[in-house]
Amino acid sequence: MGIVLKQSLNNTMVTYAGFAIGALNTLFLYTNFMQADNYGLVQVVLSIAAVLMPFLAFGVPNALVKFYSSFSVGKQQEGFLFMMLLLPLLFIIPVAILSYVSNAAIGSLLSNKNSAVGGYVWHIFIIGMAMAYFEVFYAWARVHMKSVFGNFLKEIFCRLGQSVLLLLLYFDVIEINFFINGLVCFYVVRMLVMKFYAYKLKMPKTQLSFPNNWWNIVKYSSLIILGGSTAIVLLEVDKVMLNNFMDLENVAYYAVAGFIATTIAVPARAMHQITYPLTAKYLNSNDKVALKQLYQKSSLTLFIIAGLLFLLIILNLKDLYLLLPKAYAGGFMIVFWIGLAKVYDAVLGNNNSILYNSDYYRSILFFGVLLALLAIGFNIWLIPAYGIKGAAIASFSAFFIYNSLKLYYVRTKFNMSPFTSETGKVFALLIVVGILFYTFTFSFHPILNIVLKSMLICLMYIGILYRFKISEDVYGVLSKFLKR
Repeated sequence: MGIVLKQSLNNTMVTYAGFAIGALNTLFLYTNFMQADNYGLVQVVLSIAAVLMPFLAFGVPNALVKFYSSFSVGKQQEGFLFMMLLLPLLFIIPVAILSYVSNAAIGSLLSNKNSAVGGYVWHIFIIGMAMAYFEVFYAWARVHMKSVFGNFLKEIFCRLGQSVLLLLLYFDVIEINFFINGLVCFYVVRMLVMKFYAYKLKMPKTQLSFPNNWWNIVKYSSLIILGGSTAIVLLEVDKVMLNNFMDLENVAYYAVAGFIATTIAVPARAMHQITYPLTAKYLNSNDKVALKQLYQKSSLTLFIIAGLLFLLIILNLKDLYLLLPKAYAGGFMIVFWIGLAKVYDAVLGNNNSILYNSDYYRSILFFGVLLALLAIGFNIWLIPAYGIKGAAIASFSAFFIYNSLKLYYVRTKFNMSPFTSETGKVFALLIVVGILFYTFTFSFHPILNIVLKSMLICLMYIGILYRFKISEDVYGVLSKFLKR
């Protein structure tokens, strides 16, 4: 876990810096500098682009990670890398043509409830394409065990861009149309910077002689689209569906609550940047002992961190909402349901990596498509009945079913489970701390209340973890920190 822990810690710091900027944008700048309906419009444009992204990427980021370590340096590897650059064009070119020919029809479909969305079809396509090729070049860097700079671009670059644009908007230097155009430019520039960095690590060569197993790679990439699109659909479909049923300002309210909950996922996102290629390596070398150890350690570490973050958010949420405009302050149940889904996601460790890099990826991908359709069905049912809270319940339900299926599949096919006796101890600790602090309040300023309660929660939680050595990795990190 040495290289995993080192790069995970670096990625965690970068990702949390990005989330700090994102929190400033989402909780304060967007809510105070932009009209709620315009904020909802920005969220819809980005969410639809995110849903489009895995199709435009053609599964290449996953294929790069899975197959790269199986090629030795030489003609086969060069052919593989050049092939990875070309595959996304199989989707990008037809979608570009369709967007040009059917621009009005697509715009009409997107603006069924909110007419403003219909004018941004090209913006959605260009952002989606930039996201897709960014992920390709990011995977290019990750297979060389260089994930930190790409993570900086992914988590910080565009968020800083949004901060600048929001300030310009606040001082009436630009209007909303320019804001969205500027957003497109930031995503395109991010993709180009990632490309130059990836090429610096390994410059591609024009090699039209593709690997001998090129057809297997294409089939894998084609099928992995389903897996990538499933994950994104489950993550973004709620905001896209809200656009079809409710006014745009409701998308903004939901986005703020959703952002608060997704903070829980930051450590998992950081750790997966390095556990993904390691998982592929262990599978390719058939090292089942190392794979199981990585599975259980990643699960326990992420559960410890995600569980603590869930407690800190839920137990401080009342004070946090006092700092926001009143219109945004009704999202407790949204934060709860989405946060719970993120904790369940974390406790699965590198489960996704195991499935997508194994020979069993086909079956789970088709299940994923069915569950993406189920998520859409949940939203169609629950949003009209319960509004934005219904979207959160729909997301949790879809994630719960999807993650439970993946957990069962790894257990059946690999005879491995991420859970150990320590998992139960952490769960019990979370329950005890949650009960103790649920009614515990201060009567100071909300910021001071949050700081004081968070310090007490962390001291108790981390102190018990350290005292009873529940996790070797966490204990080791804490010991080094305390010695310093």
